[in-house]
Amino acid sequence: MLLRHVLRPVGAVTLLVVLYYLAPLDRSPDAGTALALAAGLLLFLALVVHQVKAIARSPYPRLRALEALVTAVPLLLLLFAAAYVLIEHGHHGSFSEALNRTDALYFTVSVFATVGFGDIAPVTMVARVVTVVQMLFDVVALGLLAKSILGAAEVGVRRRSARDAGEAGPTGSGSADS
Repeated sequence: MLLRHVLRPVGAVTLLVVLYYLAPLDRSPDAGTALALAAGLLLFLALVVHQVKAIARSPYPRLRALEALVTAVPLLLLLFAAAYVLIEHGHHGSFSEALNRTDALYFTVSVFATVGFGDIAPVTMVARVVTVVQMLFDVVALGLLAKSILGAAEVGVRRRSARDAGEAGPTGSGSADS
């Protein structure tokens, strides 16, 4: 059971990273790119809602919560990294240095972690706007993600404790109603 809760998110993150490196990001960004990023962020939010519900119902809510965090954060980071690759590809010089996929991922993690080493910086207005959107989304999403996932885990733990207490019955030998 523990192995399943470890392998599922590791597999999901591995698949996301492989898809990121294989995705056709060699085109100029356009309105469709902005819509794709917005759709990706909505997909991220839908994943979080799904995970919160699954955590609350899970027999092992804390493990399921950890699984959700390990899956959701990389998805968010890879969405923005893909956006930065597209921006750089379509408008060379949008960042202080040219970005390949790994550089874009590095920049995304730097923004997410708020360390901003200063080696890569957005230069054009489009790159700066997307970076600001990432900063705001990171702060809001991370706060909501943590609150929602941890809250759902607590609900799941309470539900499990109440169920276990009900099954034990008043004498601790189990109840006929379980």
